[in-house]
Amino acid sequence: MTAETAPIVAPELEAAGPQERRLTVPVRVGSVVVGGGAPVVVQSMTNTDTADAEATARQVAALARAGSEIVRITVDRDESARAVPEIRERLARMGLDTPLVGDFHYNGHLLLANFPDCAEALAKYRINPGNVGFGNKRDRHFATIVEIAIKHDKPVRIGANWGSLDDDLLTRLMDENAKLARPADARAVTREALVRSALLSAALAEEIGMKREKIILSAKVSAVQDLITVYAELARRADYALHLGLTEAGMGSKGIVASTAAMGVLLQQGIGDTIRVSLTPEPGGDRTREVTVAQEMLQTMGLRTFVPLVAACPGCGRTTSTTFQELAFEVQDYIRTSMPEWKKHYPGVETLNVAVMGCIVNGPGESKHADIGISLPGTGEFPTAPVYIDGKKAMTLRGPTLREDFKKIVDDYVQRRFGVTRAGAAE
Repeated sequence: MTAETAPIVAPELEAAGPQERRLTVPVRVGSVVVGGGAPVVVQSMTNTDTADAEATARQVAALARAGSEIVRITVDRDESARAVPEIRERLARMGLDTPLVGDFHYNGHLLLANFPDCAEALAKYRINPGNVGFGNKRDRHFATIVEIAIKHDKPVRIGANWGSLDDDLLTRLMDENAKLARPADARAVTREALVRSALLSAALAEEIGMKREKIILSAKVSAVQDLITVYAELARRADYALHLGLTEAGMGSKGIVASTAAMGVLLQQGIGDTIRVSLTPEPGGDRTREVTVAQEMLQTMGLRTFVPLVAACPGCGRTTSTTFQELAFEVQDYIRTSMPEWKKHYPGVETLNVAVMGCIVNGPGESKHADIGISLPGTGEFPTAPVYIDGKKAMTLRGPTLREDFKKIVDDYVQRRFGVTRAGAAE
């Protein structure tokens, strides 16, 4: 077959996008549905002292406004548990109903029992089966938390963790493995222990009386390949909703790359119902960064749409001026700042595509692919910037007001295109 007679689209090129989502049991966490075919949910966690209700409520509000649909808070002592209802009340006064998840370790059974207002104010409890207690106390403490969750009609996330595995389970599996003719390596046994810890704990919760639609599982590790292997096995063995996250992912680009590499593979395979990108913030850094990264990962994979993203070329020797970079950042910032108001009045605006290109090589063509695109002049090019709207050249901008002019074009387009959608929906 020659190039001229080959089919326009070869069979191996037809597939595009993630695999069909793995169907899990849906779990309602406050007003949010996790699993059961619902969109992948973005989560985050505060790093304030929960006992400081004012500071914690402020950070929860910031995370929620950035797009975190569920926020987890540490509940580690009496003062923290006592503050939870006040945090919930402060959020309500801000007009926020973001579900709060209580993160419990070691003494969760006591805190939930001693502070019923805390147990009621939380939308979900997170239990780590590796550190709810030791020896024969482990199952009793775990059962106490599950029974309180049942009493208050709350779901639980059973979150096994690489760093706090049940020593008895791990030791037993290591001993069994050592007796095999061809034993697996220690890392593989540890992965199996992590999977079994989550599944055995979920089975115990159901024996106690918790419904399957109240259970979410997670199995956190800090290495990309381990995370992929563990979650693929969890997905194969059970239909519980799954929370994805690479624990201790790290700082900056390392944390972002590791998290998106691991979760991207799993999400592409249809695995994962809720995610958190666990970034270590720089001192004084913005905690909401992890929310933005999670949203951008889901959006670039085509799984969800949160906010219009600005496409921009990377720059080269043809674009020695920083004009296009400055405009791209300015337009992206303008869009993010405008989104809270735009969402109220222009349904569907999050699907908007904007392009800011730097020179004549690919600028006009790339701009035509966007809803609105501008091709700025590169080094030595005539100082004009054609603007394309819906694939057609609409006008040419030039002069010192170019930036403001382009933002005004974006604003007018949003009102014209998405305002019509809103008007039509109201009829």
